[in-house]
Amino acid sequence: MAAPRSISPSPAAPALPVLGGRRSSYRERVADALRAALIAGELRPGQVYSAPTLAARFGVSATPVREAMLDLAKEGLVDAVPNKGFRVTDVSDRQLDEYTHVRALIEIPTVVALATTADPVSLEALRPAAREIVTAAVAGDLIAYVEADTRFHLGLLALAGNSHLVEVVRDLRGRARLYGLTALSASGRLLASAEEHLELLDALLARDERAVRTVMTRHLGHVRGLWASADA
Repeated sequence: MAAPRSISPSPAAPALPVLGGRRSSYRERVADALRAALIAGELRPGQVYSAPTLAARFGVSATPVREAMLDLAKEGLVDAVPNKGFRVTDVSDRQLDEYTHVRALIEIPTVVALATTADPVSLEALRPAAREIVTAAVAGDLIAYVEADTRFHLGLLALAGNSHLVEVVRDLRGRARLYGLTALSASGRLLASAEEHLELLDALLARDERAVRTVMTRHLGHVRGLWASADA
């Protein structure tokens, strides 16, 4: 079976992500790619998508897509529509605000603490993912952007040694919607956001807690600002 393609047209995009350092089954990796499409707004709320249609866009058979969509349905990200496929669920502004608030409460202090506790070698190992985010922004590949962004942030949080924390943030990220990415990419402004990942790594390696807090606060602010707005 051929490896699934990203929905985005860029041929350079990583098709099936391995997120947060976990080992994933093929079905889970298909679900991760579909989740990235949902987050980036490639799959729109209210629209119904059939498994065969999505399978053709990803370059796989319909079975793993159907199974992955059933997994996403259990998470409340899509609803099964008998004999038609799956309808993407909507997320209210209030829900997005609540998700982002919880993420800020968890992620900002956790990452700031890494400035004094994280092994520099482990931090440096995240640089390839940070560069992938920049590459995806330059290419305008939103699916690859979301996949690499998720890989980077979950990998960073994993350095705190709390797997439950990582799973909570993984769930919150999966429920987000970043419809503003399309407009930001078209205007060329997505690159600045992408480069914040490298800025964050440099601040962590410099053991600069104040700079880490500043970058993380600004970066998470995009979730309900630049990245969220359809009019970005």
